[in-house]
This record gives sequence, structure tokens and C-alpha cells, in this order.
Amino acid sequence: MMQARDVMVRGVISVGPDIPVQIAANAMVRNCVSALPVIDIHVKLVGIVSEGDLIRRVEIGTERRRPLMSSDAQAKEFVKSHAKRVSDVMTREVITAQPETPLREIVNLMEKHSIKRVPIVQDKLVVGIVSRVNLLQVLARANDNTDWVESDRVLHQRFVDSIKDQPWAARPFNIIVKDRCAVLWGFVYSVDEKIAVRVAAEATPGIESVSDHLGIAPQTSGT
Repeated sequence: MMQARDVMVRGVISVGPDIPVQIAANAMVRNCVSALPVIDIHVKLVGIVSEGDLIRRVEIGTERRRPLMSSDAQAKEFVKSHAKRVSDVMTREVITAQPETPLREIVNLMEKHSIKRVPIVQDKLVVGIVSRVNLLQVLARANDNTDWVESDRVLHQRFVDSIKDQPWAARPFNIIVKDRCAVLWGFVYSVDEKIAVRVAAEATPGIESVSDHLGIAPQTSGT
């Protein structure tokens, strides 16, 4: 049975609660992600900020104007559209899972809470994130006649361990290994990094073939 650790994106990009919302938006665009875990000075998860939290903003004229709302509701809408810090717009009650959580349970959480991604937490630290697109990536590689085998999980971890000391290992990409074939998804920051990730996968003992679907994330200044 496939678990969160088998498909989650590692090296998750995160922000602090006191970061300006514009910087958070820039980080999402730069890293081609739709949400960012928010961590405190102890690297503990305290919230999550998503694109949905940042699309109703006074700076771009998209704030809500509903005079029939209650005073409290209007106050909350005002904060959402005018707040300068991530802590004022983020979702504080974050639905999380552990690396060994089965994918079936991850999907149940997404449907039950109407969310698009689930941070994966181990010892109160964010070690990855599983989004709907990660599940679609698995589906794209699914073969009804072949079960996920334990050896593929070993190969997956072997690849992760082989690059853990490389600076580009923290990019928002992931690798799915099935039947000893590796598929690379997500983003890196340059052509050289793209080649390095592919070479690392090809050099992992036990992996017989590599399919590279990595994209190169646009780089912007100001972060």
C-alpha cells in the first residue's frame, strides 16, 4: 500500500509568520507552488498560507465589498485583504499527516476538509507535502496489473539519501519509483540542476530507467 512518504514533495518551501504577504506571494510564484507551510522560530508548523488566502487584496482591487455582512465578518474580510503579515491571513488549524499515512487516508482528509494539500509532519517538523497533483502523478504511472512493491520504496529512499547534501535537493520536486523505473516531477531552478537531478536518479543503484518531467521555475528578485 502506497504511503505519503512514497509520493510527497520533500524540501518544502516555507515562510515565517512575520513575513510580508507580498514576499509569500513572490515565493509561491517563484517556486511554482500554490501554498506554503508557515513555521515558527523553532521550525514547528503554525499554519499554512495558500493562493486562496491572497487573491482578495486591496492592492489589486479584488477585496470583497459586502455591506450586508455582519460586523465581525466584515472585520475578518478587512484583515484578509489589508493585512501585511502572513500570520494575519494564514490558516492556523492545519490538517496534517505522517510519512507512513496511507494515500487512501490522505485523500479522505482532502475530501473531508475540502483542501488541496496535506503537510506531512514527523516529530512536529514538516518533512514533506502531498498535493492533489502528486496523486495525479501517481495515477499517471498506475498500472492496474502491477502492485507497488517494497523494493521501489527502498530505491526511492536511496535516491533521496544520495542527494541530501546537495543544495538543489531542497527544490520543489519529487520522484516516483515504480517497477524500478523513476519518474521526476516538479521544478528546479536551472538547466544544470535539472540535469543533476536526472543524473542522480540514473546513478541510483537499482533504478533501471528515468523519465524526466522536471520544469524550470521562473526566478524573480525580491525574496
